[in-house]
Amino acid sequence: MNLPDKRRSRRIRIGQPIKVRASNSKEPFEETNITKNVSRDGIYFISGIHAYAEGMRLYVTVPHHMPRDPQDREYLGQVVRVEKLPEGHNGVAVQFLSEVKPR
Repeated sequence: MNLPDKRRSRRIRIGQPIKVRASNSKEPFEETNITKNVSRDGIYFISGIHAYAEGMRLYVTVPHHMPRDPQDREYLGQVVRVEKLPEGHNGVAVQFLSEVKPR
């Protein structure tokens, strides 16, 4: 049986550098990573960090450059899916809720 696709925008398979940090985790964490795919509304990436959980709020910078680049954007996002993958990794899907404006 095919399930309906809940996505509102098309995904593009692209590896963009990202920085992810927890906004409401009991154990704060931060990681840099590479996306597996992106859309206008969110991202999907593979992580070895096991703290991700559905409903968790995150700050996501995409793309992420050091030093900061004018095209870098920070978003408040919410984890909508965590998939257990082989070798102890997780696939993490994050929906963007709003852009965080720089101060």
